[in-house]
Amino acid sequence: MSLKNNRADEGMNKNIYGITRIMNVLEGRNARLVLILCHQNADPDAVCSSYALSKLLKHLKPDIEIEVASPEGASKISKTILERFRMKITEEMPRFSEADIIFMVDTNTLQQLGEWGKHLYEVSSPIIVIDHHAPHPETEKIAALNIFRDDISSTCEIIYSLFREAGIKPPKEVAEALFLGMAFDTKHFTLASASTFKVVAELTDLGVDAQEMLHLLAAPMDISERIARLKACRRMRLTRIYGWIVVFSHVGSFQASAARALIDVGANLAIVGSEEKGEISISMRSDQEFYNKTGIHLGRDLAAPLGEFLHGMGGGHSTSAGVNGTGDLESAFKYAARILREKLKNCPRI
Repeated sequence: MSLKNNRADEGMNKNIYGITRIMNVLEGRNARLVLILCHQNADPDAVCSSYALSKLLKHLKPDIEIEVASPEGASKISKTILERFRMKITEEMPRFSEADIIFMVDTNTLQQLGEWGKHLYEVSSPIIVIDHHAPHPETEKIAALNIFRDDISSTCEIIYSLFREAGIKPPKEVAEALFLGMAFDTKHFTLASASTFKVVAELTDLGVDAQEMLHLLAAPMDISERIARLKACRRMRLTRIYGWIVVFSHVGSFQASAARALIDVGANLAIVGSEEKGEISISMRSDQEFYNKTGIHLGRDLAAPLGEFLHGMGGGHSTSAGVNGTGDLESAFKYAARILREKLKNCPRI
């Protein structure tokens, strides 16, 4: 697989933040078909930021066609949101060869696109990444433009800033979508920054009913997810690394939910994985105290090197990250523990 050299000819500097650069690409390519890609099992931040971006692009360039796609489709809670906004996300193979511009939204590694990821090495169209996670080196190599802010808590907040830069007030339904994505990724604003609350205030001024929107995120947990969480607790292996409570567990599905549950019951850091035919998937979560006192960014400091160890990819943000690769799950857990011991020796809890 080889990269196409003409991406460098788009006249864009990487890591530039702004709607003007995006519009320069759209106009420069005379774009007719725009493809927006979300990560596997797209969560509300991915779905809502894609929805808002599509509305912004259509406002700025009404004649373009936009296709939003996600391998494996949307998560259960995202499907409720899709129904509300009458939005379609295709699970079928996107039209990579026909797309004039490709966006990766809330997706910072090709691994998060599953089998679709390999097609991005082949396309000649410029790729624009919009995400709030630390950029992955492999993604930076293929991207014509990276629009990322790992200092904020959701991709929806980035999309809102693009509206603001363009001097466009989002219509009510777009404001609602942006609110939902932000609420989800901040755990109902418990992890929100000052900038997030300023945006929330502006969105409510646009007609967003906060209570109604939060109710949409309160989908009941189904029985299979409950069982996965309970199994993770039963299988949990607890260790203390320089005073920090770190737990490892394994389940067949709902790794992220299981990791969150382990944090809720008292762990500072939870690492939950699955292994099937040599394919490994790992979700990591930490509490805010762990990040504040250690400075360990799960996506950058733990998931990324673990992804390399597993001949795959890892990434995420400060208290939430994921890894996909191949190998042995127990070896992966041991390697993660080794990384943690090295990084935590200078910042013991007690």
